Amino acid sequence: LKGVYREGNSLVIGAMTRHQEVANNAEVKKLIPALGVLAAGIGDKQVGAMGTIGGSLANNDPSACYPSAVLALNATVKTNRREIAADNFFQGLYTTALEPGELIVSVSFPVPKLAGYGKFRQQASRYALVGVFVAKTESGVRVAVTGAGNGVFRHTKLEAALNKDFSASAVDSVNVDAAEMNADLHASSEYRAQLVKVETKRALQQAQR
Repeated sequence: LKGVYREGNSLVIGAMTRHQEVANNAEVKKLIPALGVLAAGIGDKQVGAMGTIGGSLANNDPSACYPSAVLALNATVKTNRREIAADNFFQGLYTTALEPGELIVSVSFPVPKLAGYGKFRQQASRYALVGVFVAKTESGVRVAVTGAGNGVFRHTKLEAALNKDFSASAVDSVNVDAAEMNADLHASSEYRAQLVKVETKRALQQAQR
């Protein structure tokens, strides 16, 4: 349940591996550095030292960071009963495909060609006000957004644009609909829509370093 290892062209992380361990792991830094950046930015030092990837995914907070990486990288969540594709795992606000008594054992991340994560942090909680994980995979570009809706989601318009031109300039032409974003005391839906574009560009810049 704990540790990081390579399996073929995938990086497998045990469910009880802590955020700090992921952030500092040499294999993560080598194969999917964006995942290490994401893990390093979760919460404060205490959360980083105690929180786990399995706990984050099972909870599926709508502003959590890890779900965006799992969805964008097309990862597979392995449980004590089965394997669940990322596209089928997240089912809305604090809801996943996990059944009663089903436990996450590990997560398998296919190694992408390029990847990056941009996050605008809510200063009090350090959750993502908006976070965007961009991955250029064997099957195309995947873009996952957290913090902006009732759960993590793929942004198909950004994916289409970046499949044609994997650059920050391609983001400018994409319409991010504010009506699809959350609004609360921290930010309006219009502000979050703008942040999606800003953080996508930051993720792309990180990916191409």
